[in-house]
This record gives sequence, C-alpha cells and structure tokens, in this order.
Amino acid sequence: MRISLKQMRYAIALAEAGHFGRAAERVHVTQPALSQQIKLLEEICGALLFDRLGKAVTLTPFGRDFVDRARAIVEQADALTAYAAGRVGKPVRPLRFGLIPTVAPYLLPDIFPALQAALPDLGLSVSENRTDALIAGLGDGSLDLALIATDPRPGGPRLTVAPLFSDAFVLATSPGESNLGPVQLRAIDARRMLLLDEGHCFRDQAIAACSLKGSDISRAFAATSLSTIVEFVASGLGITLLPEIALRKEATGQRIRVHSLAAPGAGRMLSLVWRETTPYAEVFERIAEIIRQTRSTLPAA
Repeated sequence: MRISLKQMRYAIALAEAGHFGRAAERVHVTQPALSQQIKLLEEICGALLFDRLGKAVTLTPFGRDFVDRARAIVEQADALTAYAAGRVGKPVRPLRFGLIPTVAPYLLPDIFPALQAALPDLGLSVSENRTDALIAGLGDGSLDLALIATDPRPGGPRLTVAPLFSDAFVLATSPGESNLGPVQLRAIDARRMLLLDEGHCFRDQAIAACSLKGSDISRAFAATSLSTIVEFVASGLGITLLPEIALRKEATGQRIRVHSLAAPGAGRMLSLVWRETTPYAEVFERIAEIIRQTRSTLPAA
C-alpha cells in the first residue's frame, strides 16, 4: 500500500498542532477520520510516527525524519498542482491570505481596496488567525501567504520573508491622566499593564518591551482583542501598549490618551511570508510592494 499525499498532510498537521483535535480542525476533517489515517500511515511505515502522551502528541525520532521528508514532497506537489491549474505564476483561484488579529482590522480596510485596484484579476480569500496557526497553514498548504509580526521559528516550513514596514509601540492610558511626554519603558507601572491572552505575538512583544516578570504577568488582565483592552484603558482600569497602526481606529474621539515612548522605544516589523516553493512568488512580491505603498500614503494617527 502506498502513502498518500492526504496522509502526509495529516501527519504534518498533527506534528505542528501536537493535538489530534486541533490537527483535525486544521485539515477540516473529524478527529476519528484523522486518527484512522494516522494509524493506517503508521501501519504502512511499520513504525510509530507519534508518541501519545495523554492529550499531547509528539513526534518519534522516525516521525521527525518522516515529516521533514513529507513536508518537502507536499510543497512540491502543491507547486505542481498550481502550475498545472493555469498559467505559470498567475493563480486561477483566490489566494488564501491570512493576517494576525493585531493587524487585520487596522490594515485590511486600506490594503484590500488597493490590492483590488492594482490587481483586479486576483481573487483573495482573507482570514484572521494567530501566528502559529498561520505558519502551520502555510506548511500544510491551507494558506498561500500570511502577514505576521515576528520572525518564523526554525523547524517550520521553508518560507520567504518580505519585510513591509515597522510599527512602533505607544503607551495608552485613560484620557484623565496627564500627558507624560516620552515615556521610559522601565518607568511603566507593570502592575497596571493590560495584555492580550496567551498565543498572541503582540502579548509576547509587550512583555519583552516592558521587561515584565512572572508575577506581573500573572496579575495582568488578559483580553482576546486590542479593542477590548482599549475599552478597559478608556475606563481607567489599566494601561497598555498599542501598535501605531491601531491608533486611527482605537484612539478616536479622545477615548484614550496616547504617549510616545522615549528612545530607543519598542516596536515590531510587519512582514509578508510565503512558501519558498510557491509558483506565485512574483505575485506575492507585487502584493508586498502594494502594501508598502499603501502604508506610505496613510495619514498619521
């Protein structure tokens, strides 16, 4: 019996998710169906690919080698499919474009019309997810490109990274607080800091920028979105860091007071990423350039 591409995709998804339920959601099948295919794959291989440790799943040494080889094969198969589906380098289906939640609501309203105007024949299917899920989607082929704010971690799919623009951080407080001028990061009261919940890269960046300790983090309120945090800040229930791209939406109507950070400050670099083996690299480079141009024309917050 031969190993199928579907089984390889399932194994890659399970390796990256580390959990049968999350892997099944990622490849859009039921958990029993995924488990059955993984079991059949292990029977074909004559060796275990995964160690089952309660709810957690980890790769065996053989499984690591298998997934590395499978990932390369799947990437090549996806590239061949795209090549056969239409003209080289010109997608004939909507491109699946993922963005992180701390970028999507602030940048999409500007870049989506710009992309439609500049590339009228290009279809886009847009989704929002956290960085790890976006990278996993690039790896298993469910996404074509993603907009993220961190460097991809080693060990994942081989990606091309196109830097877009830097996004500085500012301090947000309630409107009743006095203008602090440029704020030293070390002077920020960690006990009042509001953070996003775990899994958001912006949470990790805020923790690193403010050098928050474990006790400070455990006390901090954790929200699912920046908009929720801003509501708490506006009510005088804490302070937070915000990325500059969020200010045109979140700082309207003087709901909050915005304070710049003293040098060297803090920030992040937004980047567009895609698989190295994609046949659409030229299109993605063009998309990256359109995003840069669009950003440069936006008014300051």
